[in-house]
Amino acid sequence: MATGRLEEIKKNKASLHKIKVLDLSRLLPGPLCSMILADHGADVLAIEDRRYKKENQFVQALYRNKKHMTLNLKDKTGRQVFLKLVKEADVVIEGFRPGVVQNLNISYKDLLKVNRKIIYCSISGYGQTGSMKVIAGHDVNYLSLTGLLDLMGSANQPPAIPGIQVADIVGSLNAVAGILLALFHRQQTGQGQYIDISITDSLSCFFPVLEFFRQQTNCFPQRSNTMLSHRYACYNTYETKDGRYLAVGAVEHSFWKEICLALELPEMIPLQYDEKHRQQVKEKLQTIFLSKPLLHWEEMFKDLDVCVSPVKTLDEAVQTKLFKERQILMKDEKENFIQGIPIKLSQTPGRVASLPVDFGQSTTQILGDLGYSQEQIQDMYDQGII
Repeated sequence: MATGRLEEIKKNKASLHKIKVLDLSRLLPGPLCSMILADHGADVLAIEDRRYKKENQFVQALYRNKKHMTLNLKDKTGRQVFLKLVKEADVVIEGFRPGVVQNLNISYKDLLKVNRKIIYCSISGYGQTGSMKVIAGHDVNYLSLTGLLDLMGSANQPPAIPGIQVADIVGSLNAVAGILLALFHRQQTGQGQYIDISITDSLSCFFPVLEFFRQQTNCFPQRSNTMLSHRYACYNTYETKDGRYLAVGAVEHSFWKEICLALELPEMIPLQYDEKHRQQVKEKLQTIFLSKPLLHWEEMFKDLDVCVSPVKTLDEAVQTKLFKERQILMKDEKENFIQGIPIKLSQTPGRVASLPVDFGQSTTQILGDLGYSQEQIQDMYDQGII
């Protein structure tokens, strides 16, 4: 993105203009949450201990529109610096295991002493209460415990782990929603509040659909054997002659009818959800799709209203015309792909106003703004406080 374009975007005030956020989290859920807030105008300062730089998977793309400083919160002086920042903050985000912030004396109750209106969001694997609150976990664990992992993959094969952190991202989006709700409540009442986001809790958003299927069939969906997972020909994936794949999502009968007519299979039209013939119908479609390469089928279906699409590789997906048209993905000055703004607001659009910062890049600036001298800052660095 050109520098001139960045300057032009900076002039437009976004929805969260003047909202100050301190983000103590690492890895994905918290940094993604604060990135979304920053994209929509929040003044986000990410704070991390420099000692964790090597073990922390610093996903730099998540640090656009932010400042970043290093600070040792185990040190008394480090906590004093943090509390000075809290006085002027609106939101604090943390992603430690439950109990850590209490040990550091930076819990919600501690921060209330310096800022009664603070909104404090804790993001953890299993929540701040319950028997599992201090247990370690990662995305695969949250998916497995909620039963969702058991739905992923092929029948008679081990559950397939998704290639991206589904649970972490859902938890992050819930954290964004919780913070916005708390900000709205504070605007109405003047009161801040505490937000407890459990990544495992967040996966419950998938259950209304699962319960719908349970009510229809008297049992929960099973791996690779549901309406939305390979049971029927109309909602499936098919290999093509060149070893690529085609995705068919013709849930509605009108779409299925058009596919059958395009493939000259009118006899298949009434068999969309026929249990007796479902395997036969799937095998028939697979045989047909194996006869031609993917490009042939793309051309055949591109102008038909049928819910058929190619299964693209990531290398192909980032070049998709739609991604460019909607600015879903963009490139920075180094030709790196960066996420666009998925929430399109007409009056207060989000923006990518600054490129990702380096680890600790803003430390000296922040401390200087707080009134610390260069000598004091150097002393803090020498003592491992920053």
